[in-house]
Amino acid sequence: MTSGELSVPTRRKMELVDITRLINEHVQNSTVEEGFCFLFNPHTTAGLTINEGADPAVQEDIIAGMQKIVPMQYPFKHLEGNSAAHIMSSLIGCSLNLMIENGQIVLGTWQRIFFCEFDGPRSRRLQWRITENS
Repeated sequence: MTSGELSVPTRRKMELVDITRLINEHVQNSTVEEGFCFLFNPHTTAGLTINEGADPAVQEDIIAGMQKIVPMQYPFKHLEGNSAAHIMSSLIGCSLNLMIENGQIVLGTWQRIFFCEFDGPRSRRLQWRITENS
């Protein structure tokens, strides 16, 4: 088992940051040929997802869809003013489990791993753990 933390800087209030290359580097640097890569985001206003990475319009559509689902201007009670980001984080989720086969993360042809920022810009961190099949 190997684990660590990586930094994910964000530049906009809301954005999806493609972290596939960063995660693949850790998997390839491990000795695990068959196993799992667990990702955990310890932030309550951000999430993790897998989705299409070929067309950047999909990422923009995901953000626009989230803004349509969760009203940005609503009389939320949370005093920090970022309740919408908390709700979006809960809808997307804070962790991912990825299969590793032949020393590579298993993803579909168009799939990429995204860190979802809903309350940026910020300097975020992400925890990862790579385990071998027993």
